[in-house]
Amino acid sequence: MRLILLGAPGSGKGTIAKMLVEKYSIVQISTGDILRGAVAAGTPVGREAEAYMKRGDLVPDSVIMGIMEERLGEPDCAPGFILDGFPRTIPQAEALGGLLEKLSLKLDAVCNLDVPEEVIIKRLTGRRTCSNPSCQAIFNLDGKAPKKEGVCDSCGSPLVQRDDEKEDVVRSRLATYAGKTAPLIGFYDRKGLLMTVSGRESKPLFEEIVKKLGA
Repeated sequence: MRLILLGAPGSGKGTIAKMLVEKYSIVQISTGDILRGAVAAGTPVGREAEAYMKRGDLVPDSVIMGIMEERLGEPDCAPGFILDGFPRTIPQAEALGGLLEKLSLKLDAVCNLDVPEEVIIKRLTGRRTCSNPSCQAIFNLDGKAPKKEGVCDSCGSPLVQRDDEKEDVVRSRLATYAGKTAPLIGFYDRKGLLMTVSGRESKPLFEEIVKKLGA
């Protein structure tokens, strides 16, 4: 099973990706993870990516695709994979299509998570993270609230709200995502690969994806 998972920040991509990995015995691939892995491994493409990162520059798509080619060629990808957060743009999607064709691989589906904006905003703005660097436990006021307000259950340190989880920043992140992702939705819909599932909770969304995949 080879899948792409699209979804706004806070839509539950991480949770659903883990469920799909377990269900289909496939690997989850994120560009952040493979970039860090290639840099740590010191591969030629990894060294090239590291040079950009050290300068504070964005890693070009050509380098990212080189790292993606290395990763998809590894043995654990043979049973299948799920791409989480990639591609992000039409040029990346086109480059990925060319790479998959080169590797004689075909996507089974592109799963688009359609979660109401108000649910995402409530979910993200409700997050609280332990301020203790060695703990970093995460709580949520809407569900997994701490036993004592503002205090970590695990170590007793103060809980903080990250800057990128404040409402004005969350709304900005969602607007940016919508602007970048809308073209991808149309791109994959025209290829007959798009599968949109709508809902508020991760488990029903996952179950709907499995039902639509028919496997």
